[in-house]
Amino acid sequence: MKKLVILDSETVSRGDVSMNNITKLCDSRIFGYTPNDKVAETIADADAVICNKCLITAEVFDRCPNLRYVGLFATGYNNVDLAAATSHGAVVCNVPAYSTNSVAQHTFAMILNFFSRISEYAKTVDNGDWINYKLFSYFYIPTYEIAGKTIGIIGFGAIGKKVAEIAEAFGMNVLVYTRTPDASRRDVRFVSLGELLEQSDIVTLHCPLTEQTSKLIDREALAKMKNTALLVNTSRGGVINERDLADALNSERIAGACLDVLTNEPMTADCPLYKAKNVTITPHIAWAPKQTRERLLIVVAENLSKWIEGKPQNVVN
Repeated sequence: MKKLVILDSETVSRGDVSMNNITKLCDSRIFGYTPNDKVAETIADADAVICNKCLITAEVFDRCPNLRYVGLFATGYNNVDLAAATSHGAVVCNVPAYSTNSVAQHTFAMILNFFSRISEYAKTVDNGDWINYKLFSYFYIPTYEIAGKTIGIIGFGAIGKKVAEIAEAFGMNVLVYTRTPDASRRDVRFVSLGELLEQSDIVTLHCPLTEQTSKLIDREALAKMKNTALLVNTSRGGVINERDLADALNSERIAGACLDVLTNEPMTADCPLYKAKNVTITPHIAWAPKQTRERLLIVVAENLSKWIEGKPQNVVN
């Protein structure tokens, strides 16, 4: 039986979803959390490893001679050195599209909270403002309809397409920037990045973190956006230059940002966006509803099973 190590089980389960379908396939050891400097010694002589965000570097492959399979509790795989994996003879398998609905939902939860000011009004009620008000309603914090607004979607994979679908239901105009525009689609308009930034009321990021997208949203990009625009990121934190965004928010160059991801996670005390003006940050939870994680673990088990059979699926290297 193959030896398997799970490095960071607590990133997907605190006991509320089961990993039995995975662990029964191998002689398994499970760790809730593994620091990156302990990854190689934790894997040791295992044949397979499954992780979420632990770094699987060239050094890890060098120190783990039996390692032939890297499974991910994620769609993104920027934590794995793919070239080193290939050179080592290991396959790397991700889980595509499992979080499409939940991430799109979280994207619009942020957008709606921003334009309807739900959390701000709820706070006024908690503070007793409604109890002490003479009329049935007060609306001293401005709110706005999103119908008729233009949303710019950067990246048009499964999540980007779902966001476009929801935006259309809200009556929004949809712009898309992608490397692979689909001329057959008439419900969205494919534009350059510059056009999207200049014309959008909301810019939402749904692209992978690559060399091409690293710090894609920087000072120059932010300068092109409307000063009334909202920036949303539920993809990867590294797509944004955080210092440039903090400067843009603090100077009111743009109206706000809603972020579920940061360059360094967990958030560091010196993160430029910590305490920045007009920013809402959630702790990388867009993907995390219980149903979503259950769906994820089904595919993780299938990926591992297929590799054991010699027919790996969802291979990214």
